[in-house]
Amino acid sequence: MEVVTVEAVEVDERLERLAAAALWADAGDAALLVRRLAAPPPGREWTVLAVPAANVTGAEPAGPQGTGPEGAGLPGAGRRDVGPRGAVFASIGADGAGHVDLIAVDPAARGRGIGRALVAAAEEWMRAKGATEARFAGNAPCYAWPGIDVRYTPAACLAESLGYERYRVAWNMTADLPARYDEAGHEADLARLDAAGVTVAAAPAGERSGVVAFVREQWNDAWAWEAEQATGLHYAARDGEILGFAAWGARPLWFGPMGTAEAARGLGVGRVLLRRCLAEQAAAGLTSAQIGWVGPLRFYSRAVAARAERVFWLYRRRLG
Repeated sequence: MEVVTVEAVEVDERLERLAAAALWADAGDAALLVRRLAAPPPGREWTVLAVPAANVTGAEPAGPQGTGPEGAGLPGAGRRDVGPRGAVFASIGADGAGHVDLIAVDPAARGRGIGRALVAAAEEWMRAKGATEARFAGNAPCYAWPGIDVRYTPAACLAESLGYERYRVAWNMTADLPARYDEAGHEADLARLDAAGVTVAAAPAGERSGVVAFVREQWNDAWAWEAEQATGLHYAARDGEILGFAAWGARPLWFGPMGTAEAARGLGVGRVLLRRCLAEQAAAGLTSAQIGWVGPLRFYSRAVAARAERVFWLYRRRLG
């Protein structure tokens, strides 16, 4: 089965349609995920590989289709420009490991070996880049999920059938919007910050250099990139010194990352910034927020009544 490389300029609505059709649990943000993965941090090595529609016969593609001219778009596209029947985003991580960032197969063309062909092609690309390990795991800071959502059972079965081992479990939490929390407790948090001389504010796009520098110094370049790319970014400061931050939308629509400097912990900075972000997400029309790749379950549960919900399996295998 022929697998072709998709040029960056060809990552368009056809791949977005494919992702929306294949990723039933993420159909609403599938297009945003495709766009995010196609705009990673500078210096990241990445590719998109696809199985053209012309190489798979006997099944109508899922989802609405375009009407491009003969030969338009991806190799193999015909008069009805249906786009690829399967595609995989792959990248190289900071530690040199290869990552399968997203794999999507048209539901109407499953069971024909497309997924296996895409993974094989992705692994071959990883080897050419010097990778000795391949992972079905999020390549932070630009990723779709921490690993394979357990609800995408065919993807987990594919990984295991190809010899990948499950090596870690990650999870998200879900917060209903508007966020639920004790108003009196929130007012007490605000009063405590005010008494300590701490102010909170939003950092609009284009005016984030100070917050981004703080995140880079306190944590790492990955979080700094997410803070810069985020749809919403909020921070706390005292006497001109930034003490904490919270962001949402770097991974489209999800909350995170968030952090508070050691010197400011215990003041309620994190709770206040979290609630500001969730209020902004609610104002944007979201009815729930995914808190991604969660560590402190108890904090989010108590702060906004979030519940553990999405579970992800991370897989890896050595590349021979």
